[in-house]
Amino acid sequence: MSAPRTTTPGSPLIETPERQALRDAVTGLGQRYGSAYHLAKARAGEAPEELWAEAGKAGYLGVNLPVEYGGGGGGITDLAIVLEELGTAGCPLLLLIVSPAICGTVIARYGTGEQKRQWLPGLADGTRRMAFGITEPDAGSNSHRISTIARRDGDDWLLTGRKVFVSGIDHCDAVLFVARTEDARTGKLRPALFVVPRDTPGFEYRPIPMELVAPEKQFQVFLDDVRLPAEALVGDENAGLLQLFAGLNPERIMTAAFSLGLARQALGKAVGYAKERTVWSVPIGAHQGLAHPLAQCAVEIELARLMTQKAGLLYDAGDDLAAGEAANMAKYAAGEAAARTVDQAVQTLGGNGLTQEYGLAALLAATRVGRVAPVSREMVLNYVAQHTLGLPRSY
Repeated sequence: MSAPRTTTPGSPLIETPERQALRDAVTGLGQRYGSAYHLAKARAGEAPEELWAEAGKAGYLGVNLPVEYGGGGGGITDLAIVLEELGTAGCPLLLLIVSPAICGTVIARYGTGEQKRQWLPGLADGTRRMAFGITEPDAGSNSHRISTIARRDGDDWLLTGRKVFVSGIDHCDAVLFVARTEDARTGKLRPALFVVPRDTPGFEYRPIPMELVAPEKQFQVFLDDVRLPAEALVGDENAGLLQLFAGLNPERIMTAAFSLGLARQALGKAVGYAKERTVWSVPIGAHQGLAHPLAQCAVEIELARLMTQKAGLLYDAGDDLAAGEAANMAKYAAGEAAARTVDQAVQTLGGNGLTQEYGLAALLAATRVGRVAPVSREMVLNYVAQHTLGLPRSY
């Protein structure tokens, strides 16, 4: 069932013909797979390998990566289009947020020539995948409390710590870990990024049982004096938050796109059902009690989509400060719109909204992702209160 007209791609005033064509092409790919394929893979505990491989071969996975390394030469705006349209078609690829968006962006901006040659072509065509590890059991949203430490041992590094909620390690070749190193000038610990191949000795990962119906599993990671060569370090060990946020802003924009795809998918199913389901001689969509809530969802989705597009364009233009504000707002708005839309879609379908046939119940848990990850909505509001409104810091 296709999405209603009010949630189709933006006008030429907002998007270039090339981006509209990208939306159309990705929509066609997604509709050939759809939610039935995605949910079947999730319930079987399998990864959507066929869709990932075809998307990679078509060039969609690497639209944001440099042309000289096999990418499309576009930006995060383009990659967000890919994720949003796949999600609208019912088959969001969560690893798009992680592999090309976070890891690919960081390596493209700060990696050495050898790191770019080693990783970017594979990330672009989908033959290689990389996970991202930042969250820790005791740190949560406070990245300043990260306790994973990297210390020098001759020319090597030794990495020790623990991470949680690392997506898709079992299908990735390596993980880009956020650790802390000692600043040689001040002695203070600062964030640094390391590429750790999955088979490195001392690197252990275990699945976290989740209630999410998703092909991508979540893992906790244990790093016990993992020995890494000097070239595992991405960028400057003293660059601190600059390199980290090169990946975190794309993560927020892509999470917004993920939520928007879920919202548009749910709204499409609800509107289609409301047009066809007849009670008391008229379609249920004729009743304002159902029509108005669905119309409100359409408005909220469109507003969140506009903010997501703004965030992507600002980031691609190199305005990192403005992009940070917009990315947080987009992530918040899209997460809220998705949660309300899926809830209303289930309500519209009644008992059918909880059946596997329509696939809406599985989205109830999935939409919570956009509210709690990669940063909670409460922390987004803290950010807006402090940085946008100039209010005193509350935490």
